[in-house]
Amino acid sequence: MGVKQVKVDVNELTVGMFVSGLDRPWTQTPFPLQGFYIRDLSEIKELKVHCNHVYIDVIKGSPPVKTNLKRLSQKAASREKAARAARGNKVTDVAPLRIRRDVYTEIQPIEKEIGQAKALHQQVYSAVGTVLSQINVDHQQVPIKETKRAASAMVDSVLRSPDAFTWLSRVREKDEYTYSHAVRSAVWAILFGRHIGLPKPELDVLAMGVLLKDIGKTKLPRQLIEKSERTQVEQEAYEKFVEYGIEILRKLPDVKPRVTSVIKTHCERVNGSGFPSHLRGDKIPLLGKIAGIVTYYDETTNPRNENPLSPSKAVSHLYEARGIEFQEDLVVEFIRAIGLYPTGTLVELNTGEVGVVVEQNFERRLKPKVMVVLDAVKEHLDEPVLVDLAKLDKERQTKLDSGKYLPSEVDSIEIAQDLQPGSYEIDIAYIRDHYIDSKGSSGLLSKLKNKFF
Repeated sequence: MGVKQVKVDVNELTVGMFVSGLDRPWTQTPFPLQGFYIRDLSEIKELKVHCNHVYIDVIKGSPPVKTNLKRLSQKAASREKAARAARGNKVTDVAPLRIRRDVYTEIQPIEKEIGQAKALHQQVYSAVGTVLSQINVDHQQVPIKETKRAASAMVDSVLRSPDAFTWLSRVREKDEYTYSHAVRSAVWAILFGRHIGLPKPELDVLAMGVLLKDIGKTKLPRQLIEKSERTQVEQEAYEKFVEYGIEILRKLPDVKPRVTSVIKTHCERVNGSGFPSHLRGDKIPLLGKIAGIVTYYDETTNPRNENPLSPSKAVSHLYEARGIEFQEDLVVEFIRAIGLYPTGTLVELNTGEVGVVVEQNFERRLKPKVMVVLDAVKEHLDEPVLVDLAKLDKERQTKLDSGKYLPSEVDSIEIAQDLQPGSYEIDIAYIRDHYIDSKGSSGLLSKLKNKFF
């Protein structure tokens, strides 16, 4: 299932093609992904503004065809109009997102941060768990200060090394859905906030609000929380958890009103379809909008009772909701922040091999480091292999630039697709633990081998 790229003039682009490369760096364009499907005419127009030609993946998307572009445009515009009418009107009453690039430029190596992040991860879990368990016992004894300290320290850790805390929150813990969902969502929120340059005090408020966003669910029956399909009456009862959470926090000391605001607005949607107040546009504060996006993303990739979506499919769903339920430029920047294949994602390469993304390349999101554990026929390798896709791509380009090789003579290794968690029964938690514990150690492969064989 190799990737086949074809160079195409921008005037020949059609809806349904998968753009895998540009004639200029991705960072010089507004496109959200290093690889995306063309879904409407506006994206073709935008490509024409920035590029003369692009490269399309004919395996993933539609191949080039000779088409009457005017006729195609009319048909595509009609389809797009009908689709948007079905999903709801696009929201325009929001101010553009102000992004501060390069605020957090220094990244601590994962091996230096992981020890501290591990200890902190347990503190965060403990703090959130204690708060949730104590709410119904004694409001005066809820350890909110400990959660506040843990949230701030968590922000510091993610600012220093985004990969370390992401790894630790990636694997879902059994019977701790509410806790693990809160922690994972907070990690996504901090990564996002870090990407757009939010100041540290803002990140502290955001982390605290996301960690406590589901506190009101302690007032709901367990059966109602866990039910995957609810009647209208049940849904209305479920949605009251936001109001319950606000009531709880108002009785607690040391909770800033802005933290309460995150909890109050994280279920609102910019087109007014959210709850509890059906706020629209910029009536939803920025941190509330961010909390809504990260909650949606984590609930999609880690649902309570249903099969999880792979990260790329979750991102695709989120991208479809841009400008409708979620502010468009926020969605675009969130995708840029986490990439298509976050750390811990199970992926299949175009060689057929299967591995786990173990470390990000923040300059080239589609070229992370992957620990390959299955061969092309899905058998365990004798020794798992660490593959640096960015390094391999650089070496390939060097060979091509030398003029001694044709493109067909130099293999290109790419991520073909990401897989649903649990595929092939690969123990991602074990790979996580031993990769971060043994990074830089010659004993990594032998430890992995002992586990798998």
